[in-house]
Amino acid sequence: MAQQAGQSAVRTAILDAATRLLVSEGPAALTVRRIAGEVGCSTKVIYTMFGGKEGLVEALWLEGFARFGEALGRVPRGDDPLVYLTTLGRAYRAYAVAEPHYYRVMFEGITGFKASDSATEVARGTFAFPVEAVSECMRAGVFAEGDPVEIADTLWMSVHGVVSLELAGFFTGEEAEARLSMLIGALLRSYGTAQSPSDERTVHDDHRE
Repeated sequence: MAQQAGQSAVRTAILDAATRLLVSEGPAALTVRRIAGEVGCSTKVIYTMFGGKEGLVEALWLEGFARFGEALGRVPRGDDPLVYLTTLGRAYRAYAVAEPHYYRVMFEGITGFKASDSATEVARGTFAFPVEAVSECMRAGVFAEGDPVEIADTLWMSVHGVVSLELAGFFTGEEAEARLSMLIGALLRSYGTAQSPSDERTVHDDHRE
């Protein structure tokens, strides 16, 4: 048990170091020797765990989506599907702000890397959260009938745009939070809701003060 925990800690340290190098210095810095030096382990450890650079890069991508999925999975479902969907959007932003290096690896791409079909399927699994939330909104009668996948994708694309602009420095944290609330509220109304969740109105009021 202790050995497994130790291996897990080393794996996490390797992935975190590789992600930082990739984002700060680009793909050229992503060598097994360089990463081993950053972590303080032998190159053999990395080859044993990941099978080389290609396996490591795919592991980086999958790690980002695994953490993302865990963050979305922690969102409480509650009794109101509209509030749940709104909170998922906020959780999306919170993850990106907390894990900007992994977020960039996930969504900005890595030169020369193409995820395998199995890895893509795993990553795509995180989109099941908004799809199910949209479906619940339809079942509850707060959304008009439609394609839940199409609507969820549209919502996710919109949230992604706000988050990407924030990470690029176009918005401060408070500005991004306010813009995101406005965007989500407008989109939810367009899909058939009478109004945004009550907590969204509070966010706007606080921002104006």
